[in-house]
Amino acid sequence: MRLILASASPRRLDLLAQIGVIPDAVDPAEVDETPLKAELPVHHACRLSAAKGAAVASRHPGALILSGDTVVAVGRRILPKTESEDQARTCLTLLSSRRHRVHSAITLIDAKGQAHHRLSTSIVTFKRLHPSEIDAYIASGEWHGKAGGYAIQGRAAGLIRALSGSHSGVVGLPLYEVRTLLIAAGYYHG
Repeated sequence: MRLILASASPRRLDLLAQIGVIPDAVDPAEVDETPLKAELPVHHACRLSAAKGAAVASRHPGALILSGDTVVAVGRRILPKTESEDQARTCLTLLSSRRHRVHSAITLIDAKGQAHHRLSTSIVTFKRLHPSEIDAYIASGEWHGKAGGYAIQGRAAGLIRALSGSHSGVVGLPLYEVRTLLIAAGYYHG
């Protein structure tokens, strides 16, 4: 059975390797990630995960397709994957000294084309960030392309006061849920 990862994220590949899973191929999905009007963060993550899986499944009939999407949310507000310093600064200022949720949805499409979904929600609390800490983090460049403007697996780990939930889910792929789906599909035995 072939496993295709529907993601270009090197972090997702690294996470899979932690549990001994090496995909046979990586085939990123190209889907519009713009939230729908009034779309809630959980629905957004689940919708994108399913859409990415479906887009790639059509190119690999009979293979297992693993896709995912991670959304950082403050209440009902979906934070962007930051592309500019201003966006990153806005996100970090908003997250300073407050709790937020990280929703990591995954989809596994089995060899018969049936989709199986899981969701991991974690609560992350940042310390109160001094403007100089935000400046230093911005200068690191680590925020670029990251949901909410931070990478928990990097320097931001020193700015996070508490985490309740899945560390791997916050990074971008909840390994417990992935392992469960792969075992159910008969792919993983570790």
